[in-house]
Amino acid sequence: MADRSSASTLIWLAILIGALVLGIAAIGYAVMRREAQAELPRSIDVDINVPRPPSLPDAPKLPDAPLPNPK
Repeated sequence: MADRSSASTLIWLAILIGALVLGIAAIGYAVMRREAQAELPRSIDVDINVPRPPSLPDAPKLPDAPLPNPK
């Protein structure tokens, strides 16, 4: 019975250590991302000059619809 208890304790200890390692890795990743973003410029001025497209010709005029005849 003592064997089973120590195995269960080792499993929980391994889970706890794994969770701590993952937490430290996540915090380290967040810190590294923040430092990498701090080096980027905060604003960028962009000036795009595009030529105007040619004007489209007027569409042909459609004839008026005929009026219905009253019955």
